[in-house]
Amino acid sequence: MDYKNIEVFQDYLVIKQVKNFKLKHIFECGQIFRFEEIEDNDFIVIAFGKVIEFKEDGEDIIVYNTTEEEFNNIWIDYLDLKRDYSIIKSELSKDNLLRQSIEFGYGVRVLNQDPFEMLISFIISARNNIPSIKRTVNRIASKWGKEITYKEKKYYAFPTIHEIKDATLEEIQETGASFRSKYIIDTISNVYNGIKNEEGFKKYDLEYIKSLSDDECHVALQEFKGVGSKVADCIMLFSMRKSSAFPVDVWVKRAMIHFYNAEEGSLNKIRIFARNKFGALSGFAQQYLFYYARENNIKI
Repeated sequence: MDYKNIEVFQDYLVIKQVKNFKLKHIFECGQIFRFEEIEDNDFIVIAFGKVIEFKEDGEDIIVYNTTEEEFNNIWIDYLDLKRDYSIIKSELSKDNLLRQSIEFGYGVRVLNQDPFEMLISFIISARNNIPSIKRTVNRIASKWGKEITYKEKKYYAFPTIHEIKDATLEEIQETGASFRSKYIIDTISNVYNGIKNEEGFKKYDLEYIKSLSDDECHVALQEFKGVGSKVADCIMLFSMRKSSAFPVDVWVKRAMIHFYNAEEGSLNKIRIFARNKFGALSGFAQQYLFYYARENNIKI
């Protein structure tokens, strides 16, 4: 099904009157590492082997460096444009405490990204900060990914499993992945080779893992070295359409304690508390809470 609300021009597209959509909210709520803001409300994004530019113009979004066919086949889904966020916000806003975060991050959407890129990126994210994560991910892309030129500047796509399958531990260490390097090498090997379990399913087949129920998916992802509960939740939410996932990082933990007096303690307890509270919409709640907590520098 094509997204109806677009106008096509010679060098760009315009998504007309998009509701519940703000680029800054989407790109700065912890779900994506391959973007840069080139000026206010104007972002370059590298995803699915492409470089694309999104620019806000009032309620319209101008999209550069794509075709109508590509937009319909990749970017509508990537931007989650077929989902009605008014329904999600209406349901979650029944919670008076959450409403404040929803109104603040009114333009948040959950992107549908590539599972292999998210798996490697969020292994890198463990015990790490966002500038450092972005540097390492970009170094991996520039060493093994495809070069793309846009507006006379070179960018690099995140490598496919076939492009990075022969990487060595030393090469991964040179990207700044630190202690995570051995997890990345192990993960690349497992994704490339796959291991069939007794039912005949590949244990490390990301498409198969994506097809599982939310709870089964959460368990299966933790078979990869370097993937714990929080990293599994990130991969599920940002690339596997598992909207009950609730990644708990320092900002979300602070938000849950600040708003809900959630028990100070294990992140898993907060995860269970949140999933019981928000159900199938937990992932959307998490993104509103994360953005609110980080932008307002919430302290406990």
